[in-house]
Order: sequence, then structure tokens, then C-alpha cells
Amino acid sequence: MSTINNNDLHLVVLQKRSAKIAIRALLAVENEAKQILNAASSVKAAKLLQAKQEAEIEVAGFQAEIELEFLKIITTSSEDSAAYLKCLEQDAETKINNLKLVAAKVHDDVASRLLQCVVTIRV
Repeated sequence: MSTINNNDLHLVVLQKRSAKIAIRALLAVENEAKQILNAASSVKAAKLLQAKQEAEIEVAGFQAEIELEFLKIITTSSEDSAAYLKCLEQDAETKINNLKLVAAKVHDDVASRLLQCVVTIRV
């Protein structure tokens, strides 16, 4: 049986202490790394949320701008349509009045020709 001397025993104790110290140091570094990762993740989430909010504000502004343009186009189109319709109505009324004048001018002539045709019997 081999005997363990005090130097060997002392060496084993020192190695165990050194291993425990190394393990504690590794655990401390691991915890610090977790904290750094959690902090980075929180910063990333905050930046993403801020970017999302800024994008929503920009989209809302763009949407309001487009809706305003659309309303202007509709208003202009409605005004143009109303003006065009009024112009068409005036043109139609002018043409109807002109036709009435022409009809009034030729009325007597047409009536006399019709009477002449009816009265004159061709033999």
C-alpha cells in the first residue's frame, strides 16, 4: 500500500481549491455574460419598438396626405363634372331653342304644302 505524504495531500487540497476558484470565476463570468445579453436584448427590443412607432407615425402621415389628395381630386372632379353638366345643359337648351326657331320659321310653309298636297287631287 502506498502512503500519501503531507506534500501530496497538500497538493491535492490546493488543486481542489484552485478548481473551486476557477469554477466560481467561470460561473461569475457566465452570469455577467447573461446580464450583458439580457441588457442587449432589452436595448434591441426598445429600438425595435421605437422604430415601429416611428414607422406607424410616418404611415399615418402618408395616409393622411394621400387621403387629402384624394379628396382634392374628388372635389375637383365633382366641380368639373358639375360645370361640364351645366355646359351640356346650356348647349342642349340652345340647340332646342334654335330648333324651335327653325320650326317656327318653316311651320307656315310646311303647313301650306301639306294642305296643298291634301287638297290637290291628282287625277
